[in-house]
Amino acid sequence: MKTFSVSTKGHTDVIDISTRIESLLPKSKSGVVTVFVSGSTAAISAIEADPNLYEDLKDVLEKIAPYKKDWKHHKTWGDDNGAAHIRATIFGPSETIPFENGKLLLGQWQKIVLIDFDTGPRTREVIVSF
Repeated sequence: MKTFSVSTKGHTDVIDISTRIESLLPKSKSGVVTVFVSGSTAAISAIEADPNLYEDLKDVLEKIAPYKKDWKHHKTWGDDNGAAHIRATIFGPSETIPFENGKLLLGQWQKIVLIDFDTGPRTREVIVSF
């Protein structure tokens, strides 16, 4: 198991972590890798590496779980990140990806991304297990 940290901006910040994951994989082995992010307001997902698609994703999520809604969760802790929790729950905290000879077996444009939904910058810990 390996870990690394990622600095984020929050508000559905999409960060490609594929290269960092591959750098940790055994070069002469095949198997599966599980990528997990600690915290309940971030997620790991697979998506096409396209900044315009990232913007489309943000637009869709704003319709599903808007940041400005007065979420009941805000009453629990007096914070403002109810939408972040909903968004992270929809995506989930992990992905499992096959690899071979130190390379992720992804589609041509596919990348593994960390998405930080919280309402401000954070440092996220990513755990990689293979």
